[in-house]
Amino acid sequence: MITTAINALINVDIGGTFTDCFVRLGDGRTSAVKTPTTGYRLAVGFEQALNSAAVDLGLPLEDLLAGTQSVQYSTTVAMNTLLQRSGPKLALIVTQGFEDLLEISKGASWTDAAVLREIRNVARATKPDALIDRELVIGVRERLDCFGQVIQPLDEDHFRANLRGLVDQGVRGFVVVLLFSYINSAHERRIRELIEEEYPEAFLGAMPIMLSCEVAPKRWEYTRANTVALNAYLHQAMWEELSGMSDALRERGYERGIMLVHNTGGMAEVYRTSAVQTFNGGPVAGLIGGAAVGAALGFDNVLVTDMGGTSFDIGLVVKGSTRFYQFRPLIDRYWADLSMLETRSIGAGGGSIAWINDAMGGRLEVGPPGAGSMPGPACYGMGGEEPTVTDADVVLGYINPDGYFGGRIKLDVELATEAIESRIARPLGISVQEAAARIKLIVDANMADVIARETFMRGYDPRDFILFAYGGAGPTHCVGYGGNLGISKVVVMPSSPLFCAWGSSTMPVAHLYEASRRFELLRPGSMEPMTNYDEFNAIVEDLESQARRDLASEGYDPEEATFSLDLTMKYGGQIHVHRAASPVLRISNLDDVRSISLAFEQEYSSFFSAVNVFPEGGVEIHSFALRAEMPRRPWELPTYPQAKVDSSEVRTGSRSAYWLSLGERVDTPVYVESTLDPGMRIEGPAIIEAPYTTTVIEPGFVVDVDNHRNLVITRS
Repeated sequence: MITTAINALINVDIGGTFTDCFVRLGDGRTSAVKTPTTGYRLAVGFEQALNSAAVDLGLPLEDLLAGTQSVQYSTTVAMNTLLQRSGPKLALIVTQGFEDLLEISKGASWTDAAVLREIRNVARATKPDALIDRELVIGVRERLDCFGQVIQPLDEDHFRANLRGLVDQGVRGFVVVLLFSYINSAHERRIRELIEEEYPEAFLGAMPIMLSCEVAPKRWEYTRANTVALNAYLHQAMWEELSGMSDALRERGYERGIMLVHNTGGMAEVYRTSAVQTFNGGPVAGLIGGAAVGAALGFDNVLVTDMGGTSFDIGLVVKGSTRFYQFRPLIDRYWADLSMLETRSIGAGGGSIAWINDAMGGRLEVGPPGAGSMPGPACYGMGGEEPTVTDADVVLGYINPDGYFGGRIKLDVELATEAIESRIARPLGISVQEAAARIKLIVDANMADVIARETFMRGYDPRDFILFAYGGAGPTHCVGYGGNLGISKVVVMPSSPLFCAWGSSTMPVAHLYEASRRFELLRPGSMEPMTNYDEFNAIVEDLESQARRDLASEGYDPEEATFSLDLTMKYGGQIHVHRAASPVLRISNLDDVRSISLAFEQEYSSFFSAVNVFPEGGVEIHSFALRAEMPRRPWELPTYPQAKVDSSEVRTGSRSAYWLSLGERVDTPVYVESTLDPGMRIEGPAIIEAPYTTTVIEPGFVVDVDNHRNLVITRS
């Protein structure tokens, strides 16, 4: 049996429409395949993707898996479970008197994740429904003060009596969120012991007991409770999917664990991953991969954009760093408390449905509803009747109906035409071609708008960035949403159709550990520096010991890890906190205190402007975030020899396509991406076909092929 000679790395990203698989062998050979996502059971699509990759590499799947060093996996299981509200019935255990914590939420929670038209419609605005029913919430008699001192001991008999009532109501998991448990976790841990004593594993099975002191040791009760509730709510679906995949892999000869991509920018073994850490893992993998490619190509500022079948995701790389984190992100409509690399998503993909909004005077809109992979766009011929972006691209002549998805899916132009005509063109009194052109124009404008907002809101100009376009539909629309913003270069890579899976191959094994504690780094008024160094260092040492323990349990040498510390701080008397990288892991003298203060001042000044810097009010530390990262696996972009012929020599034909800037259909040259070599140049309009995507070069633009066979699009 082939084993170590293969030395494979398998990366799988399961999206809403397609499952992407990227495999790199030790000898440099790679395989990149896409299969339709099987929403009814994601493990089926996962196995189909692995089989396709093995066939592509000419290896039996058993041999490939036996020689695989790591399977790295990002998934939408968490998102789907939440959107469908298909999680288990949970119980919430809180300090007595705080039973309405999730129901009360926060004053403005009715605006969380709401779009402008929903916010304006105040009469219909509602708060998000709590994930845990109010009748399944119990208060326990206990109380700690803000320093973690016990004011009222835990009443164990009272808790046991209430616990039996919860189990009788059919709960399938427990969420424990007590006051100030992030400082003193004794009562939460004792509650877990009581549950396990009352209902041992033989009775309860694998029901999760989630403690806030372990999942989210943070100070804010509402967001802490949301985070732990989300984790418990998503846990069972994640466990079922991953256990099924693990069983299938073991049966085929894979003996190692599955590494899950985290939304913090790293990855870890399944048993060292909480469910909420997998949320949005695919887009984060694309962001990390974009930063890696940007560094390899010498680009400091990069906009990474992913237009798939369901959504459009954007992330920013500034000065080579994926520096933007969400510290209280919205997951669905729930305000959570965890650090997540910031990406933005809108419902704009190849499967986004075009529809007429009668409430807005018959305005044509595109998305956010999507057709998914089943039934999919009308042109799939699988029963879909709604017109989508892909249907418009087929009608406009951009996509080859006989070559879609590597020729495995035949598209029906007549069905696409009929859907656009009946649902859009006829009600608006315009031609099918004009309707398709408007669909493209609107979806491109929606994506350009989110790019502009994400850059301008952070004080950047999109024209100072290079744009990476990936996803199955990204290369088709990148000139429309990127080139017309004035962005100087748009880059489409050979790996673009499944770039999130490719991106996870560049990610390090990394863990993030957080804790809330308040310190006065500089005292208000006097600006006297802190002197309680030991208390500060003890928190860092505790986080570091957790990291070393977890890395060792995964089979890594903690001595090879790199540790970095971020501190969330604010000026006294001000509202906003800001996270800044600490130049030191521990404080040993006055110079260390000053260096932390200066680092915060520089970060705060660049984010909120220098006029808001206020050291006279004192500097407060509110939370710690320690990142432990193992060395990244080596990789490099392949290079290719210069072309020996002109691009006209490899032109494969032409087809009629409609171009908005010309206002007419013209006979457009068609090329096959794999035949293009470095040094070739193609003037738009042109169409470049690949197995899983089509790059569309509009009139007025030119594409140059670089040494790595990337397509670099600029204005001609």
